[in-house]
Amino acid sequence: MTIRHLAALSLLALLAACNRPGEAPVPAPAAEAEAAVALKAPAGVYALDPTHATLQWSVLHNTISNYTARFDKLEATLTLDPANLGNSRITATIDPTSVDAAYPADYEASHAGTGFHSWNDDMANNAKFLNAKAFPTIKFVSTSVEPTGARTAKVTGDLTFLGQTRPVTLDATFNGEIERHPFAQVPALGFAAEGRFKRSDFGMAVGPVGDEVTIRFDGEFIQQAAPAN
Repeated sequence: MTIRHLAALSLLALLAACNRPGEAPVPAPAAEAEAAVALKAPAGVYALDPTHATLQWSVLHNTISNYTARFDKLEATLTLDPANLGNSRITATIDPTSVDAAYPADYEASHAGTGFHSWNDDMANNAKFLNAKAFPTIKFVSTSVEPTGARTAKVTGDLTFLGQTRPVTLDATFNGEIERHPFAQVPALGFAAEGRFKRSDFGMAVGPVGDEVTIRFDGEFIQQAAPAN
């Protein structure tokens, strides 16, 4: 019998010892870890900390790369029920004029005659894009929260964009919580969310820029004081 055979027999014996008839199976480490990190943040209303929040979006550009930009001004309110996550809800409002594409070139020189001073200005105010003068707000209001794990959920809501409202589903992950924010001195938590929707569903024409938009959110929320009776 070779050393390889002896090693294989030893491994089989070890596995058999771990799960003898009549004994409960040894729980998987991943299951133990998931149970240990269930959401512990207290119930209440939480407001987004705008200094620790990011909302990015990306689309396929010229069929060869993912073009990424972000919004710098957004507000959000989370009503959390950790005992029954399905009762939680979130509302977010975005200022489309705060779009930031970090465009490094001289836009006016390369796009003479457009009437816009920068690529951010063009994206924000051009009727072909965000059309912010006609639609000054982008809004998301959750309609359901479906837990998918101890700290994950599918958040479905109504996205109002360019004057039209369509359902969008986000995959959310609660990253962590603290009992006392170092400055606000109240509980705080953070989560990330990602989802996709089609621009054409909101009336945008599809050309060299792809139809599907991927959005990614990361942010911290600080618990708000309960209203005085």
